[in-house]
Amino acid sequence: MAAAAANKNITKGGWKFPRAFWTANIVELFERAAYYAVFIAITLYLSRVVGFNDINAAWIGGVFSAGLYFLPPFTGAFADKIGFRNAVILAFSLLTLGYFTLGALPYKPVVIPALVILMFGGSFIKSIITGTVAKTTSEETRARGYSIFYGIVNVGAFLGKTFAYPLRIDWGLRSINFYAAIMTLIALIVVYIYYKNVNSDGEGRSFGEVWQSFVKVVTNVRLILLIIIVSGFWIIQHQLYATMPKYVLRTVGEHASPEWIANVNPLVVMTTVVFITNMMRNVKAVNSMIVGMFLMPLSALLMASSNVLESFVGTSVSFFGLFSAHPITIMMIAGIVVQGLAETFISPRFLEYFSFMAPKGEEGLYLGFSHLHSFISSLIGFGISGYLLTAYCPDPRTLSAAEKLHAYDHAYYIWFYFAGIAMTAAIALIIYKKIYDKKDSKIERSSS
Repeated sequence: MAAAAANKNITKGGWKFPRAFWTANIVELFERAAYYAVFIAITLYLSRVVGFNDINAAWIGGVFSAGLYFLPPFTGAFADKIGFRNAVILAFSLLTLGYFTLGALPYKPVVIPALVILMFGGSFIKSIITGTVAKTTSEETRARGYSIFYGIVNVGAFLGKTFAYPLRIDWGLRSINFYAAIMTLIALIVVYIYYKNVNSDGEGRSFGEVWQSFVKVVTNVRLILLIIIVSGFWIIQHQLYATMPKYVLRTVGEHASPEWIANVNPLVVMTTVVFITNMMRNVKAVNSMIVGMFLMPLSALLMASSNVLESFVGTSVSFFGLFSAHPITIMMIAGIVVQGLAETFISPRFLEYFSFMAPKGEEGLYLGFSHLHSFISSLIGFGISGYLLTAYCPDPRTLSAAEKLHAYDHAYYIWFYFAGIAMTAAIALIIYKKIYDKKDSKIERSSS
């Protein structure tokens, strides 16, 4: 009877959803607010508080981020076995423990295990919440359900980074971890009281089946090439977290707010994605992606152009006498605006294009690993960041008084490297399209 009632609820139209749907979205808001507050400051925390150098901090942050994108299909299989309610309670327990540990014990031997705990907890959330949305919506309500979920994710990300700035300024970097622990503890309490199991009978897969799916994806040459090429876009996108916070604080000063600067991205995406997706609805998915890919080098070049603006206006630009900003801040925001626009051309269409590449009847299996591009770009993007910061925008604690005078004269060179990566990826996607368009045409002619 309960299952029948639940099924009846999710087949109705409109905006009425079961309690599990709303509970999942509410706790997702808390989880995203916790995650993005910590993630925007992750390399700062690892360097300034824990004591890692820029290179080691970057690699640790990259592995942490990469794990969050690689593990969900596997933790999702485990969640199916133990039940979604048990899995989500486990996830928020791990997250609360991990965040609290980062804040309370910022020591090298402790921080790595704490990040591993967070990585597993976060990967559970990625699989469970999206799974709950899928299982508590019907064909009639799924589009609305995912639009609510997408909005909640962006609101959570925006709030997390918004709170991270005053926390860092007033209480220090460690306080951000305690804030995150409180957010996930609240989510844990909400889950324990309100979250009921959703029906997942017959939908679970074993670890062996998930691994077989992974092998199928990575041995599909056409798909893996697409994933690698699109990783070029996400490598630049990850610099909001890998490079930008240290770059801005070192070149502009401690009063700067990289946390709020990073919020420009979700703001642009949320306000333009519907319009741009609608505008490009009659354009092939891959062509829409190509537009976005060519916006990315422009984004990086804008970020590299602060010295040009500074040569004209000096170190401060006044906006009608209301407030002023450093040229680096202005050009960083300009670049992130373009980056956000690029994302609206790419992200909504990538899954569509990716699903077309999957064998018929196995789209769901393949889409489970559609975020491999973020796994690759996290590792490469963060790794490159550490070396570039060391070369062009080094930690001031490693410099003598004399070295500090001109240490950041060429810091903007960093963004030329990322412009080169973005342009290479954009050109590669055009070549990829031409090669496979020809192959598809030959197959169509031979079959007709």
